[in-house]
Amino acid sequence: MASDMNDYFNKKKSEGGAKKSTGGSGGGGGPKVPQMPKMPDFGSKSGIVYFLIAVVVMLVLAKPFTIIEEGQRGILSTNGKYQDQALLPGLHFIMPIIQKVYTVDTKVRIINYASRLETSARESGIVAKRAITVLDKRSLPVSIELTVQYRLNSEFAAQTISNWGFSWEDKIINPVVRDVVRNVIGKYDAEALTQMRNDLGAEIEAGIRESVANLKNTPAILQSVQLRDILLPTKVKEQIEAVQIAKQAVQKAEQDVQRVKQEALKRAAEARGVAQQARIEAQGKADAITINANAKAKANILISKSLTTKLLQLEQMKVQGKFNDALRVNRDAKIFLTPGGSTPNIWVDTKNARQRTTAK
Repeated sequence: MASDMNDYFNKKKSEGGAKKSTGGSGGGGGPKVPQMPKMPDFGSKSGIVYFLIAVVVMLVLAKPFTIIEEGQRGILSTNGKYQDQALLPGLHFIMPIIQKVYTVDTKVRIINYASRLETSARESGIVAKRAITVLDKRSLPVSIELTVQYRLNSEFAAQTISNWGFSWEDKIINPVVRDVVRNVIGKYDAEALTQMRNDLGAEIEAGIRESVANLKNTPAILQSVQLRDILLPTKVKEQIEAVQIAKQAVQKAEQDVQRVKQEALKRAAEARGVAQQARIEAQGKADAITINANAKAKANILISKSLTTKLLQLEQMKVQGKFNDALRVNRDAKIFLTPGGSTPNIWVDTKNARQRTTAK
């Protein structure tokens, strides 16, 4: 059986050789066998040249270098162990297979804690998370919306990745923010939170900064914390609105009282002004009368001092002359003479008993 098999293969081999010989003679029309391209001949240095080419190809395929861009740091791993100093932006050569470089982002990153979640965009450094729900002093649920801006501390980037891993922000920033917000909000009643918005924002930011700074090697640098909104339970909001309405009513009543008081004060001032004006006018009139009386008194005193016996006699003679003139006109007139001439003489027209005339 073995001899038969050997004969069979020898026969096939001889037939194959015959076909090759006929094809190579040029007389037959069989297919031509393709020939391998000849490698260039570099003479005695061909082996060295081929070795160098092989080394270059291996280096290109293995990629023994890496480029760190601006805003990034490189974490060099040698046989699984991270180097303490992060690689700065630029070109860096490494040993393939033995060393590997992991790039981490050191640009500013943002976490938005919101009630309505938007699409997460980790490529652009923005992460959306649910609003932080905590309990107030009376165990009422309150939702806090925040925006936290931070970045990886490039100085200790390698240590941070070594200690916390590449998901360091989920292990550091998010837990710290939630813990600080829970501690701050838990000290106050829900009704007072909206009135303390600015103070709460400052207290939360200070607490987060302190907590992050106290971590080993300060893995992150906090840029800012903005308290965007405080969402209260429906019952609390209704109570606050009722209190606000009551306060507004009280303020309106107080304003009405103040307006009435101002109007009363205005009317009182006007009345005082009118009374003062009347007193001034009465005083003016009284002063005028007094001045007039004093003037007359002084005049009388001066007149009395100026009267003499001869002057009185002269005046009596003037009056007597007037009576004489009157008698010439009316002879029936009666004349009453006062003794001494101290008072005017009186004459009466007898034709008209009602008519009396006093001559001075």
